[in-house]
Amino acid sequence: MLQKMFLFFALGLSAAAQVQQQEAGLPTFQVDPFWPKPLPNNWYAGAVSSVAVDSRDHIWIVHRPRTLEPRERGLELKSSRCCVPAPPVLEFDPNGTLLQGWGGPSNDSKWLGEKGSEHGIYVDDQDNVWISEANGNGHVILKFTRTGNFLLQLGELGKTGGSNDQKLLGAPANVTVDTKANEVYVADGYRNRRVIVFDATTGAYKRHWGAYGNRPDDAAQAPYDPAAPPRQQFSTPVHCVRIARDGLVYVCDRSNNRVQVFRKDGTFVSELVFEKQTRELGPLCDIAFSRDADQRFFYIADCANDTVHIVSRKDLKIVGAFGQKGRHAGQIYGPHFLSADSKGNLYIAEVFGRRVQKFEYKGFSGSRR
Repeated sequence: MLQKMFLFFALGLSAAAQVQQQEAGLPTFQVDPFWPKPLPNNWYAGAVSSVAVDSRDHIWIVHRPRTLEPRERGLELKSSRCCVPAPPVLEFDPNGTLLQGWGGPSNDSKWLGEKGSEHGIYVDDQDNVWISEANGNGHVILKFTRTGNFLLQLGELGKTGGSNDQKLLGAPANVTVDTKANEVYVADGYRNRRVIVFDATTGAYKRHWGAYGNRPDDAAQAPYDPAAPPRQQFSTPVHCVRIARDGLVYVCDRSNNRVQVFRKDGTFVSELVFEKQTRELGPLCDIAFSRDADQRFFYIADCANDTVHIVSRKDLKIVGAFGQKGRHAGQIYGPHFLSADSKGNLYIAEVFGRRVQKFEYKGFSGSRR
């Protein structure tokens, strides 16, 4: 009876989390309250900072074991059934079964700085796993094989050189890889104010740019003012960079409350400004594209307002949204990064909710499945 009551409660919440349809033909979603399956080995996950989907529709997350409370790390309870921090990198199959976990200072000397503030994860088409360090003194991007063997480091631990340095990074937030060009784009980041591009194999510098395609600078900025003219530089953090199938590059300028769109050479194309009254770190944490052939929409992880916005790519207009703050299934608390699989399902990493949720794609509103 209790199980039936819980299932009814969870599905009721998932129905409430469906897209608020503002017009016909929008993608709709429903939460899967039982995804993923419980972790084995008495493992506990801390703050889930990022999620990525690979070419096989496997779901990868990176979390922060150091955010676990002492009790969750097994430091207060001595029972053998108590708690073990899970490895920072976890891979799940589409059904939510854990396949493997790896990472951390005990596994690889090339891991992040002592604070170990794992921030972003990206898996490229060759199943290489890219991890970013955006806080503390890391200032690096690390590239691994899918089994955790170290391949490449961008930047240097503990060193940063400003927004026009061609080698050092400044607390990078995340990356995306252009497979055909073999280039990795870095959202750089929590200290620097730019997108920078490297060769994805050798790490050789290619190019970089700031807001509107300008040369970036690190001059002090006045506090964000929604009534002021748009800043001509990115603010910090530059939180995401994503590439659509048509080659357009989308950049999350988080504290300026805007998505800027570029060509791959850094030429500015257009921008979307939204939630202008939101201050502090800003709302724009990540975007993911819909999986229809033309990628008609993209989704914004609004980490300030705990909402996912649906945006028309054609005219950069917000056409729908779902989610509200909370810890129940279908509610969202701190949507930090998100990713879509080949079926259009969305996976949302909640840094404050300390979980990843699956929102199953249910087709377009007004259509039959």
